[in-house]
Amino acid sequence: MRYQSIYLAGHGSSLPAATPVATAVEQGLLDARTARQTGALAVTVSDGTSGPEFAATAARAALATAPQVKVDLLLHASVYYQGHDLWAPASYLQREVLPEPCPALEVRQLSNGGMAALQLAAGYLAGAAELDGALLTAGDRFCPPGFDRWRGDPGTLYADGGAALLLSRRGGFARLRSVVTVSDPELEGMHRGDDPFGAAPFERRPVIDLEQAKQAYFARASTSFCVARVSAGQRAAVKAALAEAETELAGIDWFVLPHLGRRRLEATYFQPFGIDPARSTWQWSRSVGHLGAADQFAGLDQLRRGGVLRPGQRCLLAGIGAGFSWTCAVVEVLG
Repeated sequence: MRYQSIYLAGHGSSLPAATPVATAVEQGLLDARTARQTGALAVTVSDGTSGPEFAATAARAALATAPQVKVDLLLHASVYYQGHDLWAPASYLQREVLPEPCPALEVRQLSNGGMAALQLAAGYLAGAAELDGALLTAGDRFCPPGFDRWRGDPGTLYADGGAALLLSRRGGFARLRSVVTVSDPELEGMHRGDDPFGAAPFERRPVIDLEQAKQAYFARASTSFCVARVSAGQRAAVKAALAEAETELAGIDWFVLPHLGRRRLEATYFQPFGIDPARSTWQWSRSVGHLGAADQFAGLDQLRRGGVLRPGQRCLLAGIGAGFSWTCAVVEVLG
C-alpha cells in the first residue's frame, strides 16, 4: 500500500552486552564450522531482563525523540516466551510507557511480527484523520531451558533485546512511502514438522528444534519446492513495495535486513537482488544476532544514530517470518 502522510517520528533500541561467538565455540555451545558459515561475531545475551522489559526501554527512547506525538495505538511483536503465562505484554508496555490509554495489542507473526505491525499501524493511522501516532515495539529473550540460541536454528544465532518505532501523521525524520505484505501458507508446515498438536507448551519437545521440524517437512515437500516458494515470496514483496513507492532497487540507498547468518543473507537478499552488503545493516547485525521481530526497528535505529542517513535517501526494510510471510517497506529520509 502507498502512503503520503505517515511519518517515522521516533526510534529506540535496548540491547544487553554481547557474547563473542568465539567464546561460544570455545565453550562447546556452537561448532566452529557453523560459526564460520554464519559470519557472526557476537550475540547479545540477557542476564535476566525479559523481552518486554527490553521493549519498554526502547519505547521510552523512541518517545523521547518525539515527545509531541500522541500515541493512539500500541502494537507489540514477539517471537518467544514473554516471561509470564496467559499474560498481555502489550498492556504491560502500555502501562509502563504511555501516559494515557489506547488500544494495545500483540502481533504474533514470528520474525516478521515487527514489520507486520508496521503495516497494520500505518493502515490504522491512515484510516482516520483524528489519529496522531502509533508506537510499535518488539522484544525477546531466547534462553534455556526451552531455546538454544546457538543450535536451535542452524545458520542463524538468536539474540536478546528490544526495539521500538514511533509513527506519526504530523511529521518525522522520514516518510513512509510504502508497505507491502505477501504470504504463502503452503510453507506453514516447515516450522511445525510432524509432531501432533500438544495440550501444553513443550509437551512434545522440551527444547525447540527448528531444524528437525524443517527436515520432517522436507520429507513431504522437496527442498527445491520450498526454496522456490521462499524466493518467490520475497521477490514479490520487494517488487510490490518498490512499485508502490514509485522507485527501483537502484534508487535504494540502504537496506535494513533481517539479522540472519551470512549464508542465508547471501541466498535470500545479497545475490538475488544484487545488494552490496556495505549498503545494508549486515556489518552491525553480525555483532548483535537475530532479535526476532525487532531486527528492522533496531537496524533503522542503528543507521539513524550512526549518522549515515542523509535527506533524500531511501531505505528498504525487509522482513521474513515463518508461516510464511514477507513484509517490505520503503522509507524516505527527510532530515
